Amino acid sequence: MFNRDRWREILEVLTSNVWRTLLTSFGVSWGIFILIVLLAAGKGLENGIRKDFGDIATNTMFMWTRSTTKAYEGLPKGRSFEFKISDVQSIRDNVPNLRFVSPRNQLGGFRGGGNVVRGIRTGAYNIYGDYPEIINQDPMTVTSGRFINVNDINAKRKVAVIGQGVKNDLYKKGEDPVGTYIKIQGVNFMVIGTYKKNSSDGDGEEAQKEIYVPFTSFSQAFNQGEDVGWMAITAHDGSSISVLKEDIIELMRKRHKVHPEDNRAIGHFDLYQEFNRVESLFGALKAVAYIVGVMVLLSGIIGVSNIMLIVVKERTKEIGIRRALGEQPWSIKKQILMESIFLTVVSGMVGIIFGSLVIYGINSLLDSIGPVDMFLSPSVSIGVVSGAMLILTIAGLLAGFIPANSAIKVRPIEALRTE
Repeated sequence: MFNRDRWREILEVLTSNVWRTLLTSFGVSWGIFILIVLLAAGKGLENGIRKDFGDIATNTMFMWTRSTTKAYEGLPKGRSFEFKISDVQSIRDNVPNLRFVSPRNQLGGFRGGGNVVRGIRTGAYNIYGDYPEIINQDPMTVTSGRFINVNDINAKRKVAVIGQGVKNDLYKKGEDPVGTYIKIQGVNFMVIGTYKKNSSDGDGEEAQKEIYVPFTSFSQAFNQGEDVGWMAITAHDGSSISVLKEDIIELMRKRHKVHPEDNRAIGHFDLYQEFNRVESLFGALKAVAYIVGVMVLLSGIIGVSNIMLIVVKERTKEIGIRRALGEQPWSIKKQILMESIFLTVVSGMVGIIFGSLVIYGINSLLDSIGPVDMFLSPSVSIGVVSGAMLILTIAGLLAGFIPANSAIKVRPIEALRTE
């Protein structure tokens, strides 16, 4: 079936007019090249955006209070209120399928940097009063010591976990901060650990310049009482926080006498909803890449089919002689199909190779210049390449089908009369 003479004939036919073959194969190569590069670019964008989300639990919402916009039950419009620590337990008791409900207080951020002193060195950082479970919602790597625990909460210990950026600012190179003291807003806290967070912008400088202390000691040290600045609420896997948030917000409206139609009084940010929007964007980008790449590839396949029709026309007399000598129609048809598949697959492989080289070059450039915002490690999977090769094989078969049928319809006597 695949004998040497048949392959020699295929090569002779395709090399008889080199420029025509090269121009035809370019259409197929260009189509698969465009497909691979577009998919790799989409993957690079997806990787960059996913890196910005980091390891944070995406099935999470954040909730805080704002002033009311409607009078309710004798209380005036424009009233300010605060969440209380009792609200946390109420949410846990009344809303099912919640994994974590973490209250948080904060110094810094939108309220300005917290003043932190160690010896003669000072810095302004975000200070968070948290419960231990926050590390499951906003993951970080503890690089030395430990994170805050339940005993720290219960005993209201004045302990702190600092980021690598804080360590670099307040400590000498090589100095171990664990067991030392820092002064936050004039209150001494003992450092019990250091952490590092991953980020798409290298070390993520801002993410490393944060300090975590127990929620209870934060409230005591900075006169927060029972107030809660905001909450991070995560649902169990299989339950959408986007569905549960309405029950949570409604519960808080009742507890704080907020008008049921006051949609501004309780602010929230649904991370799960935003993540799903990004996921939908990735799907749309991938679909566009496939559509554009396949359309360009299709134009190349049509070019192959046209060239094979010309080849069959040029070989009409040869086909007639072979038919007259007794060669079966299927043998001639198989020859035409093999030529079409060979040309298509080889052209596609060239496109895949050049696409891979371009992707390799882009990754090398990114490695040399450092991370680029929202674009990281463009690539295509082996599955995509394998699928592309399968598509090329089928496309080559289809491209040769019409010319092959045309070839076997030639009557030997008419073919022999052709000049």
